[in-house]
Amino acid sequence: MSIWEENVRKVIPYTPGEQPDFPDMIKLNTNENPYPPSPLVKKALEEMELNSMRLYPAPAADALVEELAEAYHVKKEQVFVGVGSDDVLAMAFLTFFNSEKPILFPDITYSFYDVWADLFRIPYEQLPLNEDFAIVPEDYMKENGGIIFPNPNAPTGVEMPFEEVEKIIAYNPESVVIIDEAYVDFGAASVLPLIEKYENLLVVQTTSKSRSMAGMRIGYAFGSEKLIHYLNDAKYSFNSYTMNRPSLVLGSAAIRDQEYFRKITGKIMATREWTKKELKRLGFTFPDSKTNFIFATHEKVQAKELFEALKEQHIFVRYFNKPRIDNYLRITIGTDEQMKKLIDFLEQYL
Repeated sequence: MSIWEENVRKVIPYTPGEQPDFPDMIKLNTNENPYPPSPLVKKALEEMELNSMRLYPAPAADALVEELAEAYHVKKEQVFVGVGSDDVLAMAFLTFFNSEKPILFPDITYSFYDVWADLFRIPYEQLPLNEDFAIVPEDYMKENGGIIFPNPNAPTGVEMPFEEVEKIIAYNPESVVIIDEAYVDFGAASVLPLIEKYENLLVVQTTSKSRSMAGMRIGYAFGSEKLIHYLNDAKYSFNSYTMNRPSLVLGSAAIRDQEYFRKITGKIMATREWTKKELKRLGFTFPDSKTNFIFATHEKVQAKELFEALKEQHIFVRYFNKPRIDNYLRITIGTDEQMKKLIDFLEQYL
């Protein structure tokens, strides 16, 4: 090893889902929304002035922050925005997790958490989910340097009841508790109202899933004014212009169109419930999902075999070669037509 390499910060990076590009593919592997963004987004894009691109974006992202504050009935001082929820979460790790005590998160969860912890040299402890892939609240009632988990969890899709989430928050007033609600819009209960009760609670959401804006990278967080102030201080110390002008304009339009948002999430939830029934009929079992995906295993056929067979047909789902979940597939909910093609193939293959 070269001398300079001894001072390199070495981490095992996060592995994103495969991004195939086939004209006939059915892409059900990265939890994207199968429907286009709101018509208001299209209109805003058409009206955007090219000349405005020569100017820096507003550092405080005022227009988007105000739109979020109005839509979610909070003060603008309680809103933080970033380049996707990954950027928001990374900034939260950097800002709030600086204790010598380990932060806590599940052993089966979003696999970026341990990457950020390693990158920022944050000690951490991964707590095992129970046999039903559910978080055990009592495990988080011990000394720690912070807590983070998704609700509903990923990749399992399991929702922790509102009351149990609050128990964890209430028990840990000396730590920042981050609830990652990337999938909350598909039938789960948000703990956003609790930011008025607990100043140590940060709730993180995104436009990537429910608002069809994964390509624009827009994430946001809600918390007490004190938490958001600390986040902004860290952000302005790192990069004051984190969001580009198109993202601010188009993100504001997406948040504004609540009617379209409810229509599309309703369609996805209806398709999800139909898919659950069909998968059960074919011998699959899975936790009850409150997300836009299903985490399924088959009673007779190995997940990796099904993954490869589907891939040959240009039907892409997610397979995780990890302990406890290496016989499961994470299947994103697509359109009715896409899910019917998936079921038809599985029925024939099985």
